[in-house]
Amino acid sequence: MKCNTNGMRLELDLRQERKEHTRRDVAIAASAGGFASPGARAALALLVPLLVLLVLTLHAPAARATLYKWVDDQGVVHYTDKLPPEAMNKGNVELNKQGITVKKNDPPLSPEQRRAKEAEDERARQAAKERDEALRKDRALLQSYTTESEIDLAKTRALSTIDSQMQSAQAYTVTLNKRKQDITGRITALAGKPVPPALDRELASVDDELARQAELIATKRKEIVAVSARYDADKQRWHEIRTNAETASAAEAAANTAANPSKGGTVAAGAPGGTATPPIKK
Repeated sequence: MKCNTNGMRLELDLRQERKEHTRRDVAIAASAGGFASPGARAALALLVPLLVLLVLTLHAPAARATLYKWVDDQGVVHYTDKLPPEAMNKGNVELNKQGITVKKNDPPLSPEQRRAKEAEDERARQAAKERDEALRKDRALLQSYTTESEIDLAKTRALSTIDSQMQSAQAYTVTLNKRKQDITGRITALAGKPVPPALDRELASVDDELARQAELIATKRKEIVAVSARYDADKQRWHEIRTNAETASAAEAAANTAANPSKGGTVAAGAPGGTATPPIKK
Protein backbone atom coordinates (compact mmCIF):
# COMPACT_ATOMS: atom_id res chain seq x y z
CA MET A 1 0.00 0.00 0.00
CA LYS A 2 1.46 3.38 -1.08
CA CYS A 3 1.49 6.41 1.21
CA ASN A 4 1.87 10.10 0.49
CA THR A 5 4.55 11.21 3.02
CA ASN A 6 4.46 14.97 2.37
CA GLY A 7 2.83 15.61 5.71
CA MET A 8 5.26 13.33 7.58
CA ARG A 9 8.26 15.02 5.98
CA LEU A 10 6.88 18.41 6.93
CA GLU A 11 6.64 17.24 10.54
CA LEU A 12 10.27 16.04 10.55
CA ASP A 13 11.50 19.28 8.99
CA LEU A 14 9.69 21.30 11.64
CA ARG A 15 11.21 19.24 14.45
CA GLN A 16 14.73 19.57 12.97
CA GLU A 17 14.33 23.33 12.58
CA ARG A 18 13.21 23.62 16.18
CA LYS A 19 16.28 21.73 17.39
CA GLU A 20 18.62 23.93 15.34
CA HIS A 21 17.14 27.09 16.78
CA THR A 22 17.51 25.68 20.27
CA ARG A 23 21.18 24.72 19.74
CA ARG A 24 22.01 28.14 18.27
CA ASP A 25 20.37 30.04 21.12
CA VAL A 26 22.12 27.91 23.74
CA ALA A 27 25.49 28.37 21.99
CA ILE A 28 25.04 32.14 21.96
CA ALA A 29 24.22 32.15 25.63
CA ALA A 30 27.21 29.95 26.50
CA SER A 31 29.59 32.07 24.42
CA ALA A 32 28.41 35.20 26.16
CA GLY A 33 29.01 33.52 29.48
CA GLY A 34 32.73 33.03 28.70
CA PHE A 35 33.35 36.78 28.81
CA ALA A 36 31.09 37.57 31.75
CA SER A 37 31.67 37.71 35.45
CA PRO A 38 30.62 34.85 37.75
CA GLY A 39 27.46 36.72 38.66
CA ALA A 40 26.61 37.24 35.03
CA ARG A 41 27.26 33.59 34.27
CA ALA A 42 24.85 32.62 37.07
CA ALA A 43 22.21 34.91 35.61
CA LEU A 44 22.75 33.41 32.17
CA ALA A 45 22.44 29.94 33.64
CA LEU A 46 18.92 30.88 34.73
CA LEU A 47 18.18 32.61 31.43
CA VAL A 48 19.05 29.67 29.16
CA PRO A 49 16.04 27.49 30.17
CA LEU A 50 13.79 30.48 29.61
CA LEU A 51 15.23 30.98 26.13
CA VAL A 52 14.71 27.33 25.32
CA LEU A 53 11.09 27.51 26.54
CA LEU A 54 10.52 30.65 24.45
CA VAL A 55 11.87 28.97 21.32
CA LEU A 56 9.66 25.92 21.83
CA THR A 57 6.64 28.16 22.38
CA LEU A 58 7.28 30.11 19.19
CA HIS A 59 7.46 26.89 17.18
CA ALA A 60 4.55 25.16 18.95
CA PRO A 61 1.82 26.09 16.39
CA ALA A 62 3.70 24.36 13.61
CA ALA A 63 4.28 21.30 15.80
CA ARG A 64 0.55 21.00 16.43
CA ALA A 65 -0.31 20.92 12.73
CA THR A 66 -3.06 18.39 11.92
CA LEU A 67 -2.43 15.53 9.52
CA TYR A 68 -5.22 13.99 7.48
CA LYS A 69 -5.33 10.33 6.54
CA TRP A 70 -7.56 9.52 3.58
CA VAL A 71 -7.92 6.90 0.84
CA ASP A 72 -8.34 7.70 -2.84
CA ASP A 73 -10.46 5.85 -5.42
CA GLN A 74 -7.59 3.45 -6.14
CA GLY A 75 -7.30 2.45 -2.51
CA VAL A 76 -4.06 4.36 -1.91
CA VAL A 77 -3.68 5.78 1.59
CA HIS A 78 -2.52 9.42 1.79
CA TYR A 79 -1.19 11.51 4.67
CA THR A 80 -1.45 15.27 4.03
CA ASP A 81 -1.53 18.44 6.09
CA LYS A 82 -4.46 19.69 4.01
CA LEU A 83 -7.30 17.92 2.27
CA PRO A 84 -7.13 18.25 -1.51
CA PRO A 85 -10.35 18.92 -3.47
CA GLU A 86 -10.65 15.28 -4.56
CA ALA A 87 -10.70 14.19 -0.89
CA MET A 88 -13.39 16.58 0.31
CA ASN A 89 -16.25 14.13 -0.32
CA LYS A 90 -14.42 11.16 1.16
CA GLY A 91 -14.09 10.02 4.72
CA ASN A 92 -10.88 10.93 6.54
CA VAL A 93 -9.14 10.68 9.87
CA GLU A 94 -7.45 13.56 11.66
CA LEU A 95 -4.17 12.69 13.42
CA ASN A 96 -2.15 14.65 15.96
CA LYS A 97 1.66 14.97 15.84
CA GLN A 98 2.02 11.61 17.60
CA GLY A 99 -0.06 9.93 14.89
CA ILE A 100 -2.98 9.34 17.25
CA THR A 101 -6.50 9.65 15.85
CA VAL A 102 -8.28 12.70 17.28
CA LYS A 103 -11.31 12.80 15.00
CA LYS A 104 -13.00 10.65 12.38
CA ASN A 105 -14.95 12.37 9.61
CA ASP A 106 -17.44 10.18 7.77
CA PRO A 107 -18.13 10.78 4.07
CA PRO A 108 -21.43 12.52 3.17
CA LEU A 109 -24.38 10.21 2.58
CA SER A 110 -25.63 9.44 -0.88
CA PRO A 111 -29.29 10.22 -1.69
CA GLU A 112 -30.19 6.55 -1.23
CA GLN A 113 -28.33 6.34 2.08
CA ARG A 114 -29.94 9.56 3.26
CA ARG A 115 -33.42 8.24 2.45
CA ALA A 116 -32.65 4.97 4.22
CA LYS A 117 -31.41 6.84 7.28
CA GLU A 118 -34.50 9.05 7.33
CA ALA A 119 -36.71 5.96 7.12
CA GLU A 120 -34.79 4.31 9.96
CA ASP A 121 -35.04 7.46 12.07
CA GLU A 122 -38.80 7.58 11.45
CA ARG A 123 -39.16 3.93 12.52
CA ALA A 124 -37.19 4.69 15.67
CA ARG A 125 -39.40 7.71 16.44
CA GLN A 126 -42.55 5.63 15.90
CA ALA A 127 -41.24 2.86 18.16
CA ALA A 128 -40.41 5.41 20.86
CA LYS A 129 -43.89 6.91 20.52
CA GLU A 130 -45.47 3.49 20.93
CA ARG A 131 -43.34 2.76 23.99
CA ASP A 132 -44.34 6.09 25.55
CA GLU A 133 -48.00 5.37 24.86
CA ALA A 134 -47.72 1.90 26.41
CA LEU A 135 -46.10 3.40 29.52
CA ARG A 136 -48.83 6.02 29.74
CA LYS A 137 -51.53 3.33 29.59
CA ASP A 138 -49.75 1.27 32.25
CA ARG A 139 -49.57 4.25 34.59
CA ALA A 140 -53.25 5.03 34.01
CA LEU A 141 -54.16 1.40 34.68
CA LEU A 142 -52.30 1.32 37.99
CA GLN A 143 -53.84 4.64 39.02
CA SER A 144 -57.37 3.45 38.16
CA TYR A 145 -57.35 0.11 40.01
CA THR A 146 -55.70 -1.11 43.19
CA THR A 147 -57.07 -4.68 43.09
CA GLU A 148 -58.26 -7.15 40.48
CA SER A 149 -61.73 -7.13 42.02
CA GLU A 150 -62.05 -3.43 41.18
CA ILE A 151 -61.49 -4.28 37.52
CA ASP A 152 -64.15 -7.00 37.68
CA LEU A 153 -66.57 -4.55 39.29
CA ALA A 154 -65.95 -1.90 36.61
CA LYS A 155 -66.48 -4.52 33.92
CA THR A 156 -69.78 -5.61 35.45
CA ARG A 157 -71.02 -2.01 35.61
CA ALA A 158 -70.05 -1.26 32.01
CA LEU A 159 -71.70 -4.44 30.71
CA SER A 160 -74.81 -3.73 32.79
CA THR A 161 -75.18 -0.30 31.20
CA ILE A 162 -74.92 -1.71 27.70
CA ASP A 163 -77.29 -4.57 28.53
CA SER A 164 -79.89 -2.10 29.82
CA GLN A 165 -79.68 -0.13 26.57
CA MET A 166 -80.10 -3.32 24.57
CA GLN A 167 -83.08 -4.46 26.63
CA SER A 168 -84.73 -1.08 26.12
CA ALA A 169 -84.28 -1.40 22.37
CA GLN A 170 -85.68 -4.92 22.44
CA ALA A 171 -88.75 -3.79 24.41
CA TYR A 172 -89.33 -0.97 21.95
CA THR A 173 -89.03 -3.48 19.12
CA VAL A 174 -91.81 -5.56 20.67
CA THR A 175 -94.03 -2.46 20.82
CA LEU A 176 -93.26 -1.60 17.19
CA ASN A 177 -94.11 -5.11 16.05
CA LYS A 178 -97.49 -4.93 17.80
CA ARG A 179 -98.14 -1.61 16.13
CA LYS A 180 -97.17 -3.07 12.79
CA GLN A 181 -99.55 -5.99 13.29
CA ASP A 182 -102.36 -3.54 14.05
CA ILE A 183 -101.65 -1.53 10.88
CA THR A 184 -101.44 -4.69 8.80
CA GLY A 185 -104.78 -5.87 10.22
CA ARG A 186 -106.44 -2.58 9.31
CA ILE A 187 -105.11 -2.83 5.78
CA THR A 188 -106.40 -6.42 5.52
CA ALA A 189 -109.83 -5.32 6.73
CA LEU A 190 -110.15 -3.03 3.73
CA ALA A 191 -110.71 -6.18 1.65
CA GLY A 192 -109.08 -4.87 -1.48
CA LYS A 193 -110.24 -1.30 -1.15
CA PRO A 194 -107.68 1.47 -1.70
CA VAL A 195 -105.34 1.91 1.29
CA PRO A 196 -105.35 5.43 2.68
CA PRO A 197 -101.97 7.18 2.12
CA ALA A 198 -101.70 7.97 5.82
CA LEU A 199 -101.90 4.26 6.63
CA ASP A 200 -99.15 3.48 4.11
CA ARG A 201 -96.94 6.20 5.57
CA GLU A 202 -97.50 4.90 9.10
CA LEU A 203 -96.56 1.36 8.09
CA ALA A 204 -93.39 2.60 6.32
CA SER A 205 -92.44 4.64 9.39
CA VAL A 206 -92.82 1.61 11.67
CA ASP A 207 -90.70 -0.53 9.33
CA ASP A 208 -87.93 2.09 9.30
CA GLU A 209 -87.94 2.30 13.09
CA LEU A 210 -87.81 -1.49 13.40
CA ALA A 211 -84.73 -1.51 11.15
CA ARG A 212 -83.04 1.15 13.29
CA GLN A 213 -83.73 -0.76 16.49
CA ALA A 214 -82.44 -3.99 14.99
CA GLU A 215 -79.22 -2.20 14.00
CA LEU A 216 -78.92 -0.71 17.49
CA ILE A 217 -79.34 -4.11 19.14
CA ALA A 218 -76.69 -5.64 16.87
CA THR A 219 -74.29 -2.77 17.71
CA LYS A 220 -74.84 -3.23 21.44
CA ARG A 221 -74.14 -6.95 21.18
CA LYS A 222 -70.81 -6.20 19.48
CA GLU A 223 -70.11 -3.56 22.10
CA ILE A 224 -70.63 -6.12 24.87
CA VAL A 225 -68.03 -8.39 23.30
CA ALA A 226 -65.53 -5.53 22.82
CA VAL A 227 -65.96 -4.12 26.34
CA SER A 228 -65.64 -7.55 27.90
CA ALA A 229 -62.44 -8.20 25.95
CA ARG A 230 -61.02 -4.79 26.91
CA TYR A 231 -61.56 -5.31 30.63
CA ASP A 232 -60.14 -8.82 30.43
CA ALA A 233 -57.02 -7.43 28.73
CA ASP A 234 -56.74 -4.66 31.34
CA LYS A 235 -56.99 -7.21 34.12
CA GLN A 236 -54.29 -9.40 32.56
CA ARG A 237 -51.97 -6.42 31.99
CA TRP A 238 -52.57 -5.12 35.52
CA HIS A 239 -51.62 -8.53 36.88
CA GLU A 240 -48.46 -8.61 34.74
CA ILE A 241 -47.37 -5.15 35.90
CA ARG A 242 -47.85 -5.98 39.56
CA THR A 243 -46.15 -9.37 39.20
CA ASN A 244 -43.15 -7.76 37.49
CA ALA A 245 -42.99 -5.12 40.22
CA GLU A 246 -43.02 -7.77 42.95
CA THR A 247 -40.33 -9.78 41.16
CA ALA A 248 -38.12 -6.70 40.77
CA SER A 249 -38.66 -5.76 44.42
CA ALA A 250 -37.70 -9.26 45.57
CA ALA A 251 -34.60 -9.24 43.38
CA GLU A 252 -33.57 -5.85 44.75
CA ALA A 253 -34.07 -7.05 48.31
CA ALA A 254 -31.96 -10.15 47.61
CA ALA A 255 -29.22 -8.00 46.08
CA ASN A 256 -29.22 -5.69 49.10
CA THR A 257 -28.99 -8.66 51.42
CA ALA A 258 -26.06 -10.09 49.46
CA ALA A 259 -24.30 -6.71 49.41
CA ASN A 260 -24.84 -6.13 53.14
CA PRO A 261 -24.74 -9.57 54.83
CA SER A 262 -23.73 -8.01 58.17
CA LYS A 263 -27.10 -6.29 58.44
CA GLY A 264 -28.88 -9.60 58.48
CA GLY A 265 -31.20 -8.92 55.55
CA THR A 266 -33.62 -6.18 54.70
CA VAL A 267 -36.10 -4.49 56.99
CA ALA A 268 -39.30 -6.47 57.25
CA ALA A 269 -42.44 -5.10 55.64
CA GLY A 270 -44.45 -3.17 58.17
CA ALA A 271 -41.43 -2.46 60.39
CA PRO A 272 -40.49 1.19 61.06
CA GLY A 273 -38.69 2.51 57.99
CA GLY A 274 -39.38 -0.65 56.00
CA THR A 275 -40.97 -0.68 52.55
CA ALA A 276 -42.36 -3.50 50.48
CA THR A 277 -44.44 -3.95 47.34
CA PRO A 278 -48.01 -4.75 48.37
CA PRO A 279 -49.06 -8.29 47.36
CA ILE A 280 -51.53 -8.68 44.52
CA LYS A 281 -55.07 -8.51 45.84
CA LYS A 282 -57.82 -10.47 44.21
